[in-house]
Amino acid sequence: MATRKFGTCFFEQYAQISLSALLGSEFDCLVNRDRPDLQSTDGHSIGIEVTRAMEESKTAHLELLRDVAGITPGGHDEDMDRILEYGYSYGLGEGKYIGFKELSYWSMALPLRRIIESKVSKLGNGLYGHFDKMGLFVFSRENLHESEAQKAMDYTMSLQKYMDTRYNRLYLADVDDLFVCNLDDGLMESSRLVRYPVTQEQRKEFYLEAVQRQS
Repeated sequence: MATRKFGTCFFEQYAQISLSALLGSEFDCLVNRDRPDLQSTDGHSIGIEVTRAMEESKTAHLELLRDVAGITPGGHDEDMDRILEYGYSYGLGEGKYIGFKELSYWSMALPLRRIIESKVSKLGNGLYGHFDKMGLFVFSRENLHESEAQKAMDYTMSLQKYMDTRYNRLYLADVDDLFVCNLDDGLMESSRLVRYPVTQEQRKEFYLEAVQRQS
């Protein structure tokens, strides 16, 4: 079977699948659109922009794909065979970059601090429109400690402190966790950050479902 090209909506779909599985049915209605990447079907209730935070290297890009697929370094099990069977071996089997569009897509990824700066600025400039609840979902190549997630949350809040249009939630997805950060005003600090563990098996399930949606 021919290798399928890396769809630019893959991470958006993976994010929607993981939000629904980990946080509940509120996120079932999200559809993949543009600006922001995920939107509720009514076009105003929920908007979520999805991005990736990593060092700017080809190796980091391929490792992130392996992480979200739940594949251990050097591993090749029946789940890998299923991925390859779908013809979606990009970066996981023998797949390599497949042209300019994929290279451009990956080149948009930046380290965490810089990607947050960029996305907050774009929101403030009106690029993502206006939603009742606006979220930023970041796939992190780094395995974040809770203190690092706290710093990212505090930094995001400081950037948008005087903005009229703000993110209400920051979702940080690393190898083993989804950190959900509540950015709304008037909350106690102890209730702002919640960690949801993500198992290797869950990552494989999310990946395979997102892959199937690409078919």
